[in-house]
Parts: sequence; C-alpha cells; structure tokens
Amino acid sequence: MAFSSILRRASASVLPLSIRSLGSQRTFGSIISAGLCVEKRNLRHEYCRQLFLPFLRFSTAAGAKPSADESLIRVLESEIDCAEPPTVEDIPSGFPFEIQDNPGERTILLKRKFQDEIIKVEVDAPSIPEVDAEDDDDDQDKNTEDSDNPPSIPLVVNISKGNGQCLEFGITACPDEVTIDTLSVKNSEYSEDQLAYEGPDFYDLDENLQKAFHKYLEIRGIKPSTTNFLFDYMANKDNKEYLLWLKNLKSFMER
Repeated sequence: MAFSSILRRASASVLPLSIRSLGSQRTFGSIISAGLCVEKRNLRHEYCRQLFLPFLRFSTAAGAKPSADESLIRVLESEIDCAEPPTVEDIPSGFPFEIQDNPGERTILLKRKFQDEIIKVEVDAPSIPEVDAEDDDDDQDKNTEDSDNPPSIPLVVNISKGNGQCLEFGITACPDEVTIDTLSVKNSEYSEDQLAYEGPDFYDLDENLQKAFHKYLEIRGIKPSTTNFLFDYMANKDNKEYLLWLKNLKSFMER
C-alpha cells in the first residue's frame, strides 16, 4: 500500500512535467520551424542574388569605358602634349590677297580684285619629297636630289571678269619659282557632261607666249614672294590641322 501510494504520487508529479516537457518541445519545434523558414528565405535570396549578379555587374559596367578606350585616350593626350604648337602667322605687308582659312579643311582660298577681275587661288598642302637615309652619306648626291625634287605647293588660279568665262591655271610653286603646268578657258555655260577643249600642253606653247603668261600672273600677285610665304603658312596650317584632328579624336573617344 505504501509503495502504491508512492507510485501514484510519483506519477502525479511526473505527468505535469511530461506535459510541460511536451509543451516545451512544441515551442522548440516552432522555433526550429521558424528558423528553417528564415534559412530557406535566406537561401532563396542568396540564390536569386547569385542568379542576377552577372546582370547587375553588366548593367553597372555598361556605362564604363573599356580599358582599351581609356588607353587610347591617354595616348591621344600624350600626343596632343607633344604636338608642335602652331604659331600666329604675320602676313607680310603688301601681300595682295585676302586669306580664307577654314579650320578642318586641307586647302585655303586666296581672293582679290584686280581692276575688273576677280582672282581666286586655291592653295593645297605642300608636297615634301622623301629623302632616303642612304643618300645622307653623300652630300653631293643629296644636294643633287634636292635640286631635282624641291618641295612644292599646288595652286589653282581662277581669273574671271563676270561674263561667265574665266582663265584657269594649274601651277606648281617651288621655292623662288612659279611654274605653269596647265592653262584653260572655262565657261560656266558648259555642263559637266561636255568635254571642252582645254588647249595644248603649256610646255608646247611658244616660249615667248609662256613668258607672257608668267608675266600676266606676276602682275596679278602670283609670284615667288607670294608663294614663298605660302610655304610657311601652309606648314603652320598643317600643325594646326593635326592638333585639331587629335583633339576631335579625343573628344569622340570621351563621349
């Protein structure tokens, strides 16, 4: 009887503890379940982040310039710093032409009025002959070559009187020398499809006639003192155009 009483008391004390323990297990299970849910959400978040990370990186880098472009920009900046700066050309007194020089264009245009004539001269970039390094050892051969191939500037001289016709000279200007290559009479009434007679080769003309046309151009300002200045002017223009070209390239690459 005493043992049975003790057993009942023990059961009565153990049962509430079991119930409390069961309640505690439920609470712990809820905590574990909640923790698993949080972990699952974190895993899903990490999976999504890894999945879209390349796209995020691409969108971030889309606005950045490739390293090759940045390298090219640095090289352009270095070339701009090393480029020969242009100088301000002082037009000599008595220079008979107005100079029309547009940035970005290779040629310049000279204009003037002479009596009832309108004279326009298109001046192209100078042609500088290349000298082989082997010729530098022989000064005599080098001097001969320089005399045979001096630097030159091509000119196109147009002389009109407002009647639809004009004279057009093709000229090669060398230092201290002006050479007439071609001479033709142009008529504005002719269409481009018509092949106008341009006359004989200038060198086939009578020598006196050649001299007369040289004098004709000299009076109108086409003479060595004019063309010698153009050598310096066009060399300086080449420096200006090259520097402008580099800056335009750099500006394009930076956009």
